[in-house]
Amino acid sequence: MTAVPDFILIGNAENRRVTLFQDALARQGLPPARVVPWRELVKHPALLARLPDTDAFVRIDAAGESWEVEKALLKRGHEDALEHGCQVLAPEDVDALVEDHGRILAPRQGHLGFLRVLSELEAVFRERPRWRVLQSPASIADLFDKRITSRRYAALGVPVPEPLDGVTDVASLRERMDDEDWREVFVKVSCGSSASCLAIFRRHRERESLVTTIEQAPTGWYNSLKVRRITEPERVEDVLGFLLREGSQVERSIPKARLGGDTFDCRVLTVGGEPAFTVVRQSRGPITNLHLGGWRGEPEELEAAVPRNEWKAAMESCRVVARAHDCLHVGIDLMFEEHFTGHRVVEANAFGDLLPGLQREGFSVYEWEIREALALARANASPLSP
Repeated sequence: MTAVPDFILIGNAENRRVTLFQDALARQGLPPARVVPWRELVKHPALLARLPDTDAFVRIDAAGESWEVEKALLKRGHEDALEHGCQVLAPEDVDALVEDHGRILAPRQGHLGFLRVLSELEAVFRERPRWRVLQSPASIADLFDKRITSRRYAALGVPVPEPLDGVTDVASLRERMDDEDWREVFVKVSCGSSASCLAIFRRHRERESLVTTIEQAPTGWYNSLKVRRITEPERVEDVLGFLLREGSQVERSIPKARLGGDTFDCRVLTVGGEPAFTVVRQSRGPITNLHLGGWRGEPEELEAAVPRNEWKAAMESCRVVARAHDCLHVGIDLMFEEHFTGHRVVEANAFGDLLPGLQREGFSVYEWEIREALALARANASPLSP
């Protein structure tokens, strides 16, 4: 390709992910991307196939933060959800819903609808050989299943929190924890993101408790911005039962290293298979997400605290994870164990590059990704660095 290809951007046009990416293109002196809205694509899959097969980059961005898209994905996932034993909403029930911010609506069903759309995108891309897809739909699908990625990374030699297999319900969860002599585990709906549908289950002697983002109300389940502790046995049972029915990754809870006395982990964004940006996320509690009370730590403190050999090993793990997916960028959640005696890749995110305010050599995150995409195009390489 001699001329600079145009960008096709699949996203929610009103979302800041799209507007910030358009701003980054403009700062690079490039024309704006052609936006294909999720709300139209989910309802009319042939929309993308109408675009010409000319040289173009295709960027797939998050479908979240849109009530209209959420409802459309629930409808698309209804048929598949009937076979999974999870919460199911019939299409007419979805139509009757009123937007209720934070409410959890059949997460597995919505995810199954998303998988259907990704499959349709894959079929379109096969018919558009001149499009350079920056994140393959198959890789996005894998990155949205914590059960798949945890086991894949472990097989590649990457340290991850050990998963607990053989868990089908709350009774088997307790039994398997006893088998392993584990007192604390994370229970995470495998398709969740941003710490939604997550709980830390603790057992000490005869006492059980949860630390969770989930709140139960008369109208249903909600993702709360307040991390809460639940000790009432019936509520513990209810939350765990809900998470496990929706299909969860269960893994050992590993104590994290500390910075200045606070718990911390890192979001490492790889671009072209290489670590490019790092955000330190600190918290006074075990959940470090910035929207749940965490804050950005100081990179200088991180550099001073982590032994050089351990940092080098952690960055190599991030490279292995990034290159396990056919994606230009991958957001990786990385933790260091207590006293920096090791590291673990907790999970990875297909859309983990919304990191406003970060710069490298004067370029924002999106500008860096655009430059890397153009460099790969000039080298006639795949979006994933060799």
